[in-house]
Amino acid sequence: MAYETLLTTMNGDVQVITLNRPERLNAWTYQMGGELRRAVEAANGNPAVSAIVLTGAGRGFCAGADIEAVFKAQSESAPERGADEGAGDWVALVRASKPMVAAINGPAIGVGLTQILPMDYLIAASGAKLSLRFVKMGVVPELASSHFLFARVGFGQASELMLTGKTIAAQEALSVGLVDKVVAPEELLKAACDLAATMGEHSPAALRQIKQLITANASEADLAVVQKREIQALNEAYRSPEHKEAIAAFMEKRAPDFKSVR
Repeated sequence: MAYETLLTTMNGDVQVITLNRPERLNAWTYQMGGELRRAVEAANGNPAVSAIVLTGAGRGFCAGADIEAVFKAQSESAPERGADEGAGDWVALVRASKPMVAAINGPAIGVGLTQILPMDYLIAASGAKLSLRFVKMGVVPELASSHFLFARVGFGQASELMLTGKTIAAQEALSVGLVDKVVAPEELLKAACDLAATMGEHSPAALRQIKQLITANASEADLAVVQKREIQALNEAYRSPEHKEAIAAFMEKRAPDFKSVR
């Protein structure tokens, strides 16, 4: 499948999707959002892909929404924007996807940051900068980022980051929990692909169920509901061919081959 704003390559079993508008620091457009959704859907439908890494071409990861292509057009036409436009229901797609790791190679600003908050792991290059500067543009954050940011950094830090629109460096982002790891720029893509591959080598059904449990239970206060969901998923897992393969592999003292039962 050909894209105008993305590049797609394989690194072993890992699909690497690269935002590819380097002359604009990979600024987000509705076209990019739609292509990104289709690229993730294609990776999820490809049995040769075990996990997905998202990164950016050139100096930037994603410098936020393209001012002319997005903000200017919206302010002039004042359309109602719903979750199904541009990126579609991006959050639901990410949470239902194969493991997704963000490799933040440069500035991740605005939607450049909110689009990766629902992903499973965020790795930043040491020189990356991050900002939720929506307030500086007179708008509010989207993509359920007020939920995911709070889950990552807590009430106070989430409030400071969103209400000030401040830009923080990668190490500060790590210290407050906004990203999960910081590495040297030359190590970034390998670190992301290695982690994604490690996640993706496991049972696809179990990975999907675990992500569903994390999504549903992250803000669930009723522990009885949490446990009910877990027991339902566990009973399904017990009946899965992947579980049977794992048991056989243990008894035969070999690594499980989950690909053979996908």
